[in-house]
This record gives sequence, C-alpha cells and structure tokens, in this order.
Amino acid sequence: MYRRLVRPVLFRMDPERAHDLAVRAGELASRSRLLCRAVATLDADPRLAVEVAGLRFPTPLGLAAGLDKSARAVPLLSVLGFGHVEIGSVSADPSAGNPRPRLFRLPDERAIAVAYGVPNDGAERVAARLAGGRPPVPVGINVVSTNRGAATAVEPDAAVIGDYVASVVALQDHGDYVCLNLSCPNTRDGRGFFADRRRLRALLDELGAAGMRRPLFVKVAPFADTGEIDSLLEAVEGAPFVAGFSVNLPPGTRPDVSGAISGPPARAAAERTVADLYARIDRDRHVVIGSGGIATAADAYRMIGLGASLVQVYTALVYEGPGVVRRITEGLAALVARDGLASIRDAVGVRDLVRA
Repeated sequence: MYRRLVRPVLFRMDPERAHDLAVRAGELASRSRLLCRAVATLDADPRLAVEVAGLRFPTPLGLAAGLDKSARAVPLLSVLGFGHVEIGSVSADPSAGNPRPRLFRLPDERAIAVAYGVPNDGAERVAARLAGGRPPVPVGINVVSTNRGAATAVEPDAAVIGDYVASVVALQDHGDYVCLNLSCPNTRDGRGFFADRRRLRALLDELGAAGMRRPLFVKVAPFADTGEIDSLLEAVEGAPFVAGFSVNLPPGTRPDVSGAISGPPARAAAERTVADLYARIDRDRHVVIGSGGIATAADAYRMIGLGASLVQVYTALVYEGPGVVRRITEGLAALVARDGLASIRDAVGVRDLVRA
C-alpha cells in the first residue's frame, strides 16, 4: 500500500515538506495510546535479541538518527518493530539549520542527499518531550554542537565542547544511550572539528567530569585510512563510558547534488568502516553500530557479519515505508535459522557468513 498509494503522493511533494508531514503524522499518532497499541508489531523472534552496554535490544535493527530530529514521534516509532530508536541530532540550543533546499531525492539510486545542517528544537524542549515516559525499546539520543549559521564566527574550542556537554547533561537521563555526532557543522579550514583528536579527548574528559551516566557511542564518518581509526581508539582510551562506535554518512563530494548521500551509494564505505573498526576495537569493551545502505535482511546480515552488533535504517523507510522494518526483521530470523545459529549474536564478525 505504501509503494502504490502513499509514496507516489509524498514524492510529488518537496522532499522536506514530505518529511515534515510524515513526522507530524507520527507526532499526532503518538498522542493516542490506543492507536500505538493497534499498530504495534508482534514480538520479534527471541534469537534476534542482543545485549549491548547492559541494554537489551529485542532485535539488532534500529532507526537511525535524522528522521525524528526533535523527538516528536517516539511513542509511535518505538512500536513499529525497531529494536531501538535513535533521535536527533540534538544541539544545546535550537537551530534552524542550513538554508533550503537542503533535502533531495535520488530515485534512480534509491538514495537521498542530506544538507540539513542539523535543524532541531534544542536540548531543553527535546528533554521535555522525552520526559513523558519510557518507550518499549531503547532510545538513543544523538547530540551535536549547535549550528549557528555560516555567517557566524568560528567558535573557540571550549564553546564547541561546552555545547556538547550541555546537551548531554540535559538529555542523558531521558534516554538509554547517547551518541556523539562528530560530523560537527563547525569546521576549521575545511577539516572536521574533531579531526584533531585532542579535542575529542578534551570532550570526553569534560563529559566524565560532568557525570556521564549513560553508555556513549562515538559517531564518525568513514575513515580515509586505518591510521585514523587508531588515533580514534587512542583518544577514547581512559573513558570507560564509551561503549562503542557508530558509522555516519561519508562527506558529500558529488558535484551534481548538495549534501551527504544516504542509501545504497553509502553502503561500500560504511561496510568497509565497520569491518575496519571491528578488526581494531577491544571487543570486550566496545561494539560497532552499522548503517548505510541497509534496505533488506541480506544487507543487515552482511553488516552484522562484518562486525556490527546493531544496525540502523533510515533511507529504506523513504522508499519502502514502515513495512520494511518487519520484512528485514523476519528475514534476519530466517537467515539465523538457515545458518543454524542459536542467536544473531553468533553472526557478529563472522565473515564466512557474509555473502556478496
């Protein structure tokens, strides 16, 4: 029904207007407990349950940050069959993001190009929304520093780091884990702010001093080389609350579209980064969250086989609708059964299970 009826209507709209309409519909539906119960999916196969950082995830498949930027539709999203829901990115202060247009569809590639600039309602309003009650699955809160616009002066290190810390302090008690989005809109001389790992070390030190109480994941763009991974691992050493790493979109580099490209074009870089991270992390301390181009159970299973304990989708929802969550989940259960595994956990990092 989504592909035949809903998607054609949405695809006639401006992409951002369609996105806003979908989130608004989810927000309205979230106000009705009866409606949320009516659309709730059945319990997942117990073989898909995963424990990460002391949290139980009913399946490894979650919603990536970017869809619900300001936690407007969490009650509905949390009953659609996801094993977790990640909201954001959220900054300490509200942000309008980049000028429009800033969201583009690439239908031939089943992809989208994103140049939003992290618009969101700010940590205070998001915290108030999340304070209403605990959803049935873990909720992650993706935080970023406030985008104050291209015309503003570059902020000093202490201000950028303080912005992250303020968001975490305001939000961490309202979620199950926190994810630091290091694809910061504040850049220096064309380099990402945290390319200098001393800044990441300073941020982690400040979070420890502020009383970090939730598992923390560090979200990074695909690496140019494995030396960048080694410097990342060195920077997080000594921060016991860092539970692992999450894979972001690669930076936008195509001349024909503006912004980073999500969906199938991001898959190769994401899979390479997951595999490289898994090969170097201390697996007794850290895990990897994989995303980028996942649209089928085979895509998710491949990412898990490369080393991801959890995987996330977003763009597939745009093209396939919410039914894709159940299809991927049921497909993962079938793949676990096919390979004679007791649990999806047994597939993590088992490259022999990865099929082209």
